[in-house]
Amino acid sequence: MFAVVALLPFSISAVAADVQLIPEGALSAEALASLPRAPQVTHHTVFKGKPGAQYNHGAVMITHKGRYFMQWQSATQDEDAPDTQVLYAISEDGEHWYKPRVMAGSGNGTLITNGGWWSDGDTLVAYFNVWPNKQLQTSGNVLYSTSTDGLVWQPAKRLKMAEGTDVSGIIEQDLHTIPSGRILTTLHRYPGLIATPMYTDNPSGTGGWQLGELPHLPFEGKTSREIEPAWFSTNNQLTMVFRDQASSFRVLRSTSNDDGEHCSLPQITNMPDARAKLSAGNLPNGWTFIVNCPSDSKTRMPLVLSLSENGKTFNRFFMLRNAASNIPMRYEGKYKRVGFSYPKSWVTEDALYIAYAENKEDIVVTKVPLNALFKTK
Repeated sequence: MFAVVALLPFSISAVAADVQLIPEGALSAEALASLPRAPQVTHHTVFKGKPGAQYNHGAVMITHKGRYFMQWQSATQDEDAPDTQVLYAISEDGEHWYKPRVMAGSGNGTLITNGGWWSDGDTLVAYFNVWPNKQLQTSGNVLYSTSTDGLVWQPAKRLKMAEGTDVSGIIEQDLHTIPSGRILTTLHRYPGLIATPMYTDNPSGTGGWQLGELPHLPFEGKTSREIEPAWFSTNNQLTMVFRDQASSFRVLRSTSNDDGEHCSLPQITNMPDARAKLSAGNLPNGWTFIVNCPSDSKTRMPLVLSLSENGKTFNRFFMLRNAASNIPMRYEGKYKRVGFSYPKSWVTEDALYIAYAENKEDIVVTKVPLNALFKTK
């Protein structure tokens, strides 16, 4: 999804972690080889790539009125291709999925990708990212469409800031409600992809958006070093965890004590990461989680669930998918890679659902029953 940028001049071995997010060595190659599997975990294919739809990526799930909804971007062969479409599928149980439907499509030189979901319980909102036009030097923007049943959708509108102007940038798919009721996400802003917290106190998620403040680590080019974050909350503090585009292959962390309005300067943690999108959040029992590929390289395997009781130290780890569970890539394509890409999670009362793309071909959801998970403590 993101263009290659100039990297900062350091080697992985020279990176010193500012924050000890995990016990030293807890996710080393040796430790990963012996991680227990998540108990009673199951994996379900939402959509299997096929000729005409070989490329599938950016999976994100939500529940609305008792149904499960999955959204992703799809193309004939390549990432960010001119024929990219936004698809979605519906399930009655989160395991068996109906044939996908088209939500939006690119065209006339405009690239549209999926921007995630929101639901206030009555209305389901689907967001779409309209990417910057490099030739015209225009910023990206965000569209949204609403539905009461997830079947019939209203015409798309531009998402608005609190002052009534258009949201200008690319919205991150990972929208969360925080304890205050505020909805929080991140905007990647022009002139490149500069990560900026964005929040609204409008429970519909369709307007009233405001920008928070996030200082950035030094970076080169037009993409901030910290991108594609996820959030969790503990004791009235928000923690944002980022992909590090500067290839430290470590998770970056920032915190906020005012519901995302002001965030601290990101710090390097000691949690390994594949320099890819990751997922985080809170479970019903108050524990926090991170799902990522802690490979210490660009390899997007294995897929691991990390748990913390206090939100500061993650010290329980479970294997979700490893290299042995990956199927071979079936199709060639631009930016295609083997592995479990861009996990995004959704929490229900009884399960953690993790949506991702396998080899950027198949859309898969992994279900982790919470009762079984904590019986192993």
